[in-house]
Amino acid sequence: MYVLVRLLKGYPKPLFYKIPQNLDNKNDLIGKIVQVPLKNKFTPALVLKTYQSLPEKVPFAIKEISSVKSFPNDIPFHSFIEKISNFYFTQPLHFYQRIRNFLLKPEKNKVAEDIEIFSASEIKTSEKILLTDEQQIVTDYLEQFIEKPKYTPVLLHGVTSSGKTEIYKKLIIKCIEDNKTVILLLPEVSLSLQFQHLLQNQLPSNINIIGFHSATKNSEKKELWNCLLKNKPILIIGVHMPMILPISNLGLIIIDEEHETGFQEKKHPKINSKELAIWRAQHYNIPILLGSATPCLNSLYNVEKNNWKLFRLKKRFAGNFPKVELVFLNDKTKRRRKSFWITKELEEAINNTLHKKEQVIIYLNRRGYSFFVQCKNCGFIFQCPNCSVSLTLHSNAQGTEKLRCHYCDYQKDLEKTCPECKANEKNLLKKGIGTQQVVRIFEQIFPQAKIERADLDSASKKRSWKDTVEKFKNGEIDILIGTQLITKGYHFPKVTLVGILWADLNLNFPLFNASETTLQQLIQVAGRAGRQSNDSKVIAQTMREHSIFNHLNEESYLNFCKEELELRKIINYPPYTRLIQIELKNTDGSVLEKDTDKFCQKLHKINEQEKFGMQILGPAKPIVHKIQKMESRQIFIKTESFQKLHKIMHKIDFSVFKSSIFIVPTP
Repeated sequence: MYVLVRLLKGYPKPLFYKIPQNLDNKNDLIGKIVQVPLKNKFTPALVLKTYQSLPEKVPFAIKEISSVKSFPNDIPFHSFIEKISNFYFTQPLHFYQRIRNFLLKPEKNKVAEDIEIFSASEIKTSEKILLTDEQQIVTDYLEQFIEKPKYTPVLLHGVTSSGKTEIYKKLIIKCIEDNKTVILLLPEVSLSLQFQHLLQNQLPSNINIIGFHSATKNSEKKELWNCLLKNKPILIIGVHMPMILPISNLGLIIIDEEHETGFQEKKHPKINSKELAIWRAQHYNIPILLGSATPCLNSLYNVEKNNWKLFRLKKRFAGNFPKVELVFLNDKTKRRRKSFWITKELEEAINNTLHKKEQVIIYLNRRGYSFFVQCKNCGFIFQCPNCSVSLTLHSNAQGTEKLRCHYCDYQKDLEKTCPECKANEKNLLKKGIGTQQVVRIFEQIFPQAKIERADLDSASKKRSWKDTVEKFKNGEIDILIGTQLITKGYHFPKVTLVGILWADLNLNFPLFNASETTLQQLIQVAGRAGRQSNDSKVIAQTMREHSIFNHLNEESYLNFCKEELELRKIINYPPYTRLIQIELKNTDGSVLEKDTDKFCQKLHKINEQEKFGMQILGPAKPIVHKIQKMESRQIFIKTESFQKLHKIMHKIDFSVFKSSIFIVPTP
């Protein structure tokens, strides 16, 4: 017998090998990883097909397989990989390579080191979990499908601080007791690390908890793989990678913060791990629990149309919901204020909070000092030479000003004159505002307060970030100014005021779901207030009116969802249709334009010939159409059926295009 294999690393074309007579399970090798000789060494390869005799003549001697690599005995795994490979227009080899490469890849110490941000006094080690009546109903419902496995998608809409984690813990214990493994997905590595640390201290000591993400140590990866080979029940925590692991005893998948966009990978083929989790639960016939204080519209649509079960936790575990006040930044009837960015209402609320020795969070989803620098004389704006974005102004503690690209990290000093018209630095206007500038303004207006910053720039300094979080928890910082980094995962009991500096900022992005994602962020950051207090407040400052501000109180979130779903239905956007993004890339802009037009014409032609009725939008330049000197263009397709998309793609000869073409099905 013979096999056709593809090497996991190295030679790209399939190769033939002979199956030794003494090898067990000769007829069950498809999808298995085998060791094969190549030149003077052995290398792993994926078995594509088996043959009784060679299907074609080959001009070289056929060597024998050395051995079958140890692989978890997960029977549905290979068909699952085949399914998702077809969906994402890639090869199964891609996923097997990812597993192998990730297991061998060194950990990122800069993320893993010193990440423990929970103080010892906060963590309560307890093996007994007491649930409220609301929580018990959810666990009772899911436990029956852990005992007798059945695909059961459950959406848990729990308001902020309602105790969703307590439900997760109870279900994890139940699964481990039943000798089953649990996957817990979170949208960011930092959140995964937080949960791992928290659960290691709060779950029974016999539960083996292993993280599987970019910060996982090599020793943990080896331990995880050995557990999978031995079919041991464990809790696996991660963002993307757990979904493509072979797990023979998988009993439950939990997705926390299920509304987050962090589950969408940024690199092609841009896998969405939340969607993979739903498919895997269905493929493996097991329950899946998706939790959030602000569930996404797709999930709520599935409750209505696809028989997902919805449970709600309407009460906070402690504290009351904050009072929400909307204030307009550009209201000229208001009293003069010390800074345009701090209204009198916010200033007075901060002073009152500081007077009571309580804490404040100020939220602005923009880091740096200013959005961009523009010459008022000629209109010149400093641009990144590698990306189609303006450079953001950053300022360090010594007052040195640098221009920086947030896409490729290109940096340069701020020039003293305009490069275009040579006007002096007084003509260089610093437009917009970032967290660095907010800190400067607050230090001037509230000199008595201790103020710190929390964004990606500060969090990248691991020791500094850990100290900042610890100090804020311990009450040593009065005002914490940050981006969305502080909107989820953290519990600051002394915070009684949240100020949202520019609430309508993200509404300006040309995205069909901008209202949904903006409101979710605002509710999440507002949820940091009053978690241990009966008297807390949120002040949201905005430049303009918008319908989402009628729903800033999270108890009204489902009313917004109802309105937004009605609008999406009228304009035929997800979840009422599937939206596919086709992205073409090339370093040569003129070649890219020709390829994009040609590809779009082919789409229209096939769509008309086959009478598929798909709506083709574009081509168009994305908001950021050049990153690291690579140009991109986009075409969007609206369709109710992915089968039609696949039929179209199989009719197109991709070899005639010089540009790289990527197909991204959006969830």
